[in-house]
Amino acid sequence: MINYIKESYNELKNHVTWTPWSEAQRLTVIVATFSVVMALIVFGIDTVFSGVISKYFEWIKS
Repeated sequence: MINYIKESYNELKNHVTWTPWSEAQRLTVIVATFSVVMALIVFGIDTVFSGVISKYFEWIKS
């Protein structure tokens, strides 16, 4: 088990190409912005459909 941990650490440290910090920050901002925009779109669609369904059931009820 210890050998596995040592080899894993060595692999991560010496053989993995890490994204530069500035690029990681830029990509994080892009992902966060995209997530917020998508959440707002889903919220808008949900609100519209909720209103349509409410009106539909009010129309059926009367």
